[in-house]
Amino acid sequence: MPIIQALDRALKILDLFDEHTTELKITEISARMELHKSTIHSLLKTLQLHGYIHQDPETGRYMLGLKLLEKGQLMLQSLDIRTAARKHLAALSEQTGQTTHLVILDGKEGVYLDKVEGEKAAIRYSRIGRRISLHSSAVGKVLTAFRTKEEIDSLLRDYQFSKITEATITEKAAYLHELNQVREQGYSIDNEENEPGVRCVAAPVFQYNGSVAAAISLSTLVSTVDDALLKQYIALLRQEAATISQTLGFRHVL
Repeated sequence: MPIIQALDRALKILDLFDEHTTELKITEISARMELHKSTIHSLLKTLQLHGYIHQDPETGRYMLGLKLLEKGQLMLQSLDIRTAARKHLAALSEQTGQTTHLVILDGKEGVYLDKVEGEKAAIRYSRIGRRISLHSSAVGKVLTAFRTKEEIDSLLRDYQFSKITEATITEKAAYLHELNQVREQGYSIDNEENEPGVRCVAAPVFQYNGSVAAAISLSTLVSTVDDALLKQYIALLRQEAATISQTLGFRHVL
């Protein structure tokens, strides 16, 4: 399938921006794209014309435009799973005081689709739209574990088990063993594997055909939530996940 070069380059420019890089000079964009400034300037002006890029008139720096927010909101509104899960995330957060999340699989990563901040939460690293690895997170384990063997093999083919904390699983065999445990118990735990001092639990959300549609999770601080309390949270989490699954047409009870 032929690729339209100008469109490909414009999309790659948008991909340069993330939570760590919110503004860029044209010289920086030119260097990262390995393209001449005149070419980059034309692409930026086109993106700016349509609202996907904004240039600060004082600094001259470029940043993402509001049109992306507008399109993102339209996409989120069209996702039935987000609508189905929202009140359950809120209920779970209200019952526990912790932050809850809805995460879906995109490629070989999870993506935060929704979030409800808990009153007792001191965790701020997550945000809607952020990506998270499959091997170091509770949601990633759930999104992987409840798939077919063929799907898991495909997800883990050439997968990089990067070490994020001292507790991160870095071997494929150990990860596969972990996935077996997740399937057996019906939920997963990230025990400071993605963030030191943070322990998260996640449960699967299934759609009508029995395939995993998403994961919902609850994040806690090790210093404030002990094993006994976490066990209570897991029970609440699994109940909310089961209710969301039923809303999506799934009838089997874990």
